[in-house]
Amino acid sequence: MATTEPGLGDIGCTTIKGDVGFLIRVGQFLLGDGFRNVEHAFTYVGDGQIVEAEPGGARLADLTEYDARTIVWVRCPDENRAAVAAAAKALIDTPYSGLDYVAIAAHRFHIPGLKRIALSTSSMICSQLSTVAARRGGWPLLVPKPAGYVVPDDLAALAEPPA
Repeated sequence: MATTEPGLGDIGCTTIKGDVGFLIRVGQFLLGDGFRNVEHAFTYVGDGQIVEAEPGGARLADLTEYDARTIVWVRCPDENRAAVAAAAKALIDTPYSGLDYVAIAAHRFHIPGLKRIALSTSSMICSQLSTVAARRGGWPLLVPKPAGYVVPDDLAALAEPPA
């Protein structure tokens, strides 16, 4: 269940159940980004809806899909709320690519050749999508890395603790 009500432009961080969530969590640990039980991020765009990246591409979804899970929220500054939500909506249908995870890992381990993939916005994983929407909406998000290298755990580190 959501720990608090979201505001327009807020970024939610939550779990993914099953093997996929476990693999993402292990991958984040191996990348040196911690071992929080947070594997997914999305942006709240109002009227009970979120924009999230999924294997079929970025989509508009109902926040109620996450009612059974704890969500921690990264609070969008008031002056950026409308612009961040609009930027997130503009990213609907952006393709998803598992290769982004490989590119992030290659960057972490200083393996050259995949930087262009990670930094491209032609396909994005969930945390990249939320970070790009925030930055396009004028909210710099204090994550000390380019949006292409942001994983869900990076965003969860900025979130308020669960109530």
